[in-house]
Amino acid sequence: EDAPFVAVELSREGMGDTAVLRMRTNIDRWVTLDADHPLLMRGDPDAPRPYVALDGGLEALVARSVYYELAELAVSGPDGTPGVRSNGAFFALVPEVRSS
Repeated sequence: EDAPFVAVELSREGMGDTAVLRMRTNIDRWVTLDADHPLLMRGDPDAPRPYVALDGGLEALVARSVYYELAELAVSGPDGTPGVRSNGAFFALVPEVRSS
């Protein structure tokens, strides 16, 4: 494991631009996906590794089942990238492609 915690459950309140997504960690703490607790995408588009930022500079790896739930909620972002909206922010579901 490369993160001390795992996000194991997803809940959603509202729809569209007013949606609020929350994730429960394996230590039963809930975190709201927002500007202070963003979804962080690492890896590459073929093998994404999603994390959610927690307080104190910690991160939780997003469990595969939770990532699949997020993918089911995906909408097209400003540049056409698939992602989710939560608490007024957009979070891409694929890592940025870095040019060499």
